[in-house]
Amino acid sequence: MLLTSFDPFTRDFDRIVERAFGPAWSTFRPGTAAGMPMDAVRTEDGLTLRFDLPGIEPASIEVTVDRGALIVSAKRDAELAEGEKAYVRERVTGTFSRRIRLGDAIDSAKVEAAYEHGVLTVRVPLAEAAKPRKVEIQAEAPKGITA
Repeated sequence: MLLTSFDPFTRDFDRIVERAFGPAWSTFRPGTAAGMPMDAVRTEDGLTLRFDLPGIEPASIEVTVDRGALIVSAKRDAELAEGEKAYVRERVTGTFSRRIRLGDAIDSAKVEAAYEHGVLTVRVPLAEAAKPRKVEIQAEAPKGITA
């Protein structure tokens, strides 16, 4: 199972920003991993992905599986009352997303997602054909197999 996050435009832009302003500057742009940090844990049955999305309304979160890729997108609106102006703004606002390439070994029909206490948990099960299985060793080699 392949687990990657790839965006060729972001990578090139990040490199330019890092050269100009230093590496810490590019990590806080909306739409990057800093906007949606993630942990991935491998289990016997597949993967469990946990995304930190504090302050996000559950209705604004979308989880999509398309051709071996998982796309998670969310939206956080600015929380300014009438007459307020932002003095310091470090919390990511707007629409941001993560695209994670999972490969073809997943059972996309059984992907599940739950949101609780600011954490989105997505369970991605492996397809039965992709799960590891024990191969029985025979006492005699089958015909056609030679040592």
